[in-house]
Amino acid sequence: MSAVQWQVDVGNKILGALPQSEFRRLSEHLERVRLGKGEVVYVTGDTIRHSYFPINGLLSLGLTTDTGASMDLAMIGDEGLVGLTVINKTGIIPYDVTVAVATEAWKIKAQVLEAEFDRGEALHDLVLAYLNILLAQISQSSLCHRFHKLEAALSSWLLMVQDRLNSDKLNVTQELISNALGAPRTGITAAAGSLQRAGSIRYTRGRIVIPDRARLEANSCECYRIIRDKLKQFPRERL
Repeated sequence: MSAVQWQVDVGNKILGALPQSEFRRLSEHLERVRLGKGEVVYVTGDTIRHSYFPINGLLSLGLTTDTGASMDLAMIGDEGLVGLTVINKTGIIPYDVTVAVATEAWKIKAQVLEAEFDRGEALHDLVLAYLNILLAQISQSSLCHRFHKLEAALSSWLLMVQDRLNSDKLNVTQELISNALGAPRTGITAAAGSLQRAGSIRYTRGRIVIPDRARLEANSCECYRIIRDKLKQFPRERL
């Protein structure tokens, strides 16, 4: 496979958007790995030794209290990367990173990514643009958890997952959704039941099907549309 074709098929928007010369230089250091569902990639306070560019699944960023309660801050799919703290020289991750949906990913040593970022070329600009999206996600997540009804927040979350996985069949558990939204499972059950009665979703144990996306969008809060629009603006793949 040629370097050009490999870049087209790389599966991650940041890597796919790099100029050929930068991609070729970086590709020598990329290792394709598989991250299993539920795998803990990093816990808060870990030293970042590798960064990951997801391809076809989802990673979640979250925090856990001393009592064991947890809440997600953001999700990362093929639009982004994990290991952004390498750019501010701390090398310490301030949140937990777990695999919400199994994914293949491109793994790279943190010092290699940092050196490439420091060149100040396209990767530098793409990473900063993505950082803006990530911060927007975290901000909207905080607002959503505080002010929006659970049914609307669940609708938005399901739409964001569907966008990243490009499937109307989502293998997600109550535990995963509960952690993502910072809500008790009883509340998730009630909200999912309401959406199911409205015909927006079909819900069985560990699986949600979205038969009517338009109805689900109508029920979502503005958080979904804000993040969706930012992702649409994110640079598309170019050669």
